[in-house]
Amino acid sequence: MVKELCFRCRRPVYPTDKVGPLKDGTFFHHGCFKCYICGTRLTLRTYFHNRNRIEDQEVYCNNHVPQAGPHDPIPHRSNLLCAGNGPQGSPTPNGSGSDSLVGDMKIKHLLKATEIQKPYPKIVHPGARYLIDYDDQTRLELIHREQEDNMYRRFSQQRFEEEQRFSEETKEEWEKALMDLARRYDQNSQKSSKARDDLLRQLTLKRENQRETMRQRWRERERSLTADLVEKQSQEMMGLFRKARQQTNGTVNDQNDASNYPSTPPPPFPPVGRKKDVYSEISTFEMIDQTAVSVAQSEQHSFTDLIRALTHNCKTDVEIARAIYRWITVKNLNLMEFDQELDPNTPMGILRGIKFGTESYHVLFKRLCSYAGLHCVVIKGYSKSAGYQPGMRFDGGRFRNTWNAVYLGGSWRFVQCNWGARHLVNARDVPQAGGSGRSIGHSESLRYEYDDHYFMTDPEEFIFEFFPSQCEWQLLKRPLSRQQFEELPFVRSLFFHYKLSFADPGLQAIVPADQTGAATVAVNMSPDCTRSLIFHYNLRFYDTDQAEYNRVSLKRFVMQSTVGHSAVFRVHTPCRGDFLLDIFANAVSPGDYLTGQPMKFKSICKFKVVCAELNVIMVPLPECSSGEWGPAKAFRLFGMIPLSHEDAIINAGPELDIRFRMAKPLAEFVATLRKNYIDQRKLERCVSTSVRGDVVTFHLLFPDEGQYGLDIYTREQRTNSGSSTSNNHAGVDHADRALLTHCCKYLINTKP
Repeated sequence: MVKELCFRCRRPVYPTDKVGPLKDGTFFHHGCFKCYICGTRLTLRTYFHNRNRIEDQEVYCNNHVPQAGPHDPIPHRSNLLCAGNGPQGSPTPNGSGSDSLVGDMKIKHLLKATEIQKPYPKIVHPGARYLIDYDDQTRLELIHREQEDNMYRRFSQQRFEEEQRFSEETKEEWEKALMDLARRYDQNSQKSSKARDDLLRQLTLKRENQRETMRQRWRERERSLTADLVEKQSQEMMGLFRKARQQTNGTVNDQNDASNYPSTPPPPFPPVGRKKDVYSEISTFEMIDQTAVSVAQSEQHSFTDLIRALTHNCKTDVEIARAIYRWITVKNLNLMEFDQELDPNTPMGILRGIKFGTESYHVLFKRLCSYAGLHCVVIKGYSKSAGYQPGMRFDGGRFRNTWNAVYLGGSWRFVQCNWGARHLVNARDVPQAGGSGRSIGHSESLRYEYDDHYFMTDPEEFIFEFFPSQCEWQLLKRPLSRQQFEELPFVRSLFFHYKLSFADPGLQAIVPADQTGAATVAVNMSPDCTRSLIFHYNLRFYDTDQAEYNRVSLKRFVMQSTVGHSAVFRVHTPCRGDFLLDIFANAVSPGDYLTGQPMKFKSICKFKVVCAELNVIMVPLPECSSGEWGPAKAFRLFGMIPLSHEDAIINAGPELDIRFRMAKPLAEFVATLRKNYIDQRKLERCVSTSVRGDVVTFHLLFPDEGQYGLDIYTREQRTNSGSSTSNNHAGVDHADRALLTHCCKYLINTKP
């Protein structure tokens, strides 16, 4: 029997992969049935034919189907057939031969105008090209589904039997406990009634705890068995690719690069080159990501169809893995609603299982990689995940995690789909500039947000958060011990996204303070990020949520400043004990900062500060505006160049002049002097400001010795008038100050 041929690729069409016949009698493969102009996948409800050219049997989407001109009638296919098949000059039912000739000329003119009007050039699509046959892959997928159905039926039967056994054991326990209670007390006494209520309450609580433990045991057992089955099925699916590669012998240059990709998974070894050598900008995968997002918006009924829809434009194994990763991470499971009758073995069914905790991202990623012919392994180990704090030890089953490594571009690369899609946000620890922050509910604590860091992560960065049980899967030339992993600083992906590093290469997660309570953490910035990065911090006691000491915020015992290309955080603990220092960052432009809108910061690293001995009494810093100390902020936001004092700390006598040069006109300045335990109003006349040309001078006259804080505010000039000399004292009302932006602050130690 002669098989129908696909109109697009001219290859045989099998029943399981056939679309058609269409109205013109043509057939297509599922992978070939896409718009002739843009390549968008089509269905029998969304395809269109060219109604202006009868010989054009291609299919189009709604956006690219050829249209007639705005003032021309759209010819119908039947009219075109009559006009094209009849001899010129022959009479028609509605007119003479000359009318027919005129009609033919109009039609030709119309078709020519339509061709000129097309806004897009036609792209020749060779059709879907895959290494293995669609029917072979579909048949194997159906076998796998049957195996999974049998496994799920066993799960259901085991759960039913264990639930029945649990109910019987619980019933016997309750009956025995109530009989013992009846023997000890008189049934009519009030004391007996109270004892019975207490006993029932205890038994109910015990039963619920035991049931939850039993269900947790179910989930762990079923996840393990599911992972084992997926491992077996993935090997079988990879067997199809191995057989196909052996048959092609490298003669087919398909999207999986059959001539180079290994048939068997290579042993783990450090990757050749870093991630930036493969790609440095996300825009490299712009087309791949758009395809993944588009496919994610539709429902796929089989893994075979899904993987072909995702990878039909991919040319390398890296692009294939990227398409799979983006399809998984683009799904916001908080917003998705699933049909209860959804087949659990379909891609959407797997996502439903992930949402409700019966499936996992790494299993889905491995499964999809096998359908695409990519070697992928599941790695088990520990991670510094939600609930972890620096200094904790990895003992027992806590902080267990699982991730993937996939063989791409000749090297093993790490992929963490779960962390690439989901962030656990603890709003209690997230400061907001210009405010004290807000609390969020439990529903907001789980946020889905794409993170490119966890695709092809370099081992040198991945080891800061993940520690595999098998040391060879660290993919490092010198693997670390678990103790060394615990001692590494607790950093997040944003730390590497902003190209940050620590000034001290030997810095550990636990930072000891000296006998004065001092400890320092310095974060190096790349030169291109110095002007845009803004830092914040939180300090609280390690074992509690308490963030105050003697009713004073612990933030006032931390001094943040910018020294060169480093953000330096100097901690002076007020007492002995353990503290948690959390450092946040955000990249914003000066224009965004000057809008006055609250900014959200994300954690980049955490440290445990330990003060074992304290020989001095620490006093808090003056209560100035939050944020960094020193003139770096003034230069970053307003272009103010410090002329007299470049450091955040100034040692001075009874008087002091601080001078800046303005790189652009600024309207006015307000300086506020602060000192602990002194009313601010008493210090208003101690500060004066003068502007001469492009130099602004702040003159300070200190009433007595001690430690002062100086806040400087300014705003950009709103008029075209030039700068003028003025004497603006600190006594400016709040209405005027609301128009100003905090510029910088200094810490001043005065002596007679």
